[in-house]
Amino acid sequence: MVRNIIKVRNLKVSYGDRTVLDSVNISVKDGEIYTILGKSGSGKTTLMRSILMLEKSTGIIEVMGVDLNKANNDDKDLIKKSYGVMFQAASLFTSLTVGENVAVPLKEGANIDNNIIFDIVRFKLSLVGLDENVFNLYPYELSGGMRKKAALARALVLDPKIIFLDEPTSGLDPVSADDFDKTISELNKLLGITVVMITHDLDSFFGISNRACVIRDKKVLAEGTPYDIMHQDDKWLKNLFFGNRGRKFTQWNQR
Repeated sequence: MVRNIIKVRNLKVSYGDRTVLDSVNISVKDGEIYTILGKSGSGKTTLMRSILMLEKSTGIIEVMGVDLNKANNDDKDLIKKSYGVMFQAASLFTSLTVGENVAVPLKEGANIDNNIIFDIVRFKLSLVGLDENVFNLYPYELSGGMRKKAALARALVLDPKIIFLDEPTSGLDPVSADDFDKTISELNKLLGITVVMITHDLDSFFGISNRACVIRDKKVLAEGTPYDIMHQDDKWLKNLFFGNRGRKFTQWNQR
């Protein structure tokens, strides 16, 4: 039986008098690709940030058996080391080369010789499908898809158990988005890594997600497979899946 690597129970996040998430419950299974879905402002990013320990919350956030809201700093640090994060805009340092960008977590978190560091970096770049020649390039010299892959390599450089992706295919052309999805799926299978991602990309949602949750009115409206989610009785979801854009997607993929 596959265990839950992340379990959230009765999570509540508030900013002053404004409650953003209330009584949220989700479970992420070890080794799956799990998607967080919801309209803009629904609290998707707040949920992810809470699991990343970037938001104050009440309730239970259990990661690999550790309740983050009760854990001591040492246990929290161990959990943080098991995380890899790729933010929506890639967030590469413009003054550093790609190789130097990917090396940042290694230089900050480990006492390793530079030659070994850059060997690790080259290996991680190859894992995400980037050639050796990008190592000395600067972010502005890369395409959007290559920048995203460089950011993904940086998220993988410390061999995390879980990677968090915030709208990973946002801003990419369809071919680059498909290539990025393929990379995520291959890494998930090759490394057994758990993926938690926020996306509105229907190709990603149906193409690589194993399970998902929908955040609606501060709570989880539904949790299950993409096809379970698609058939929920909710106006926003119906517009997403069966509105003009969603209908075109569905009709095209049924051919």
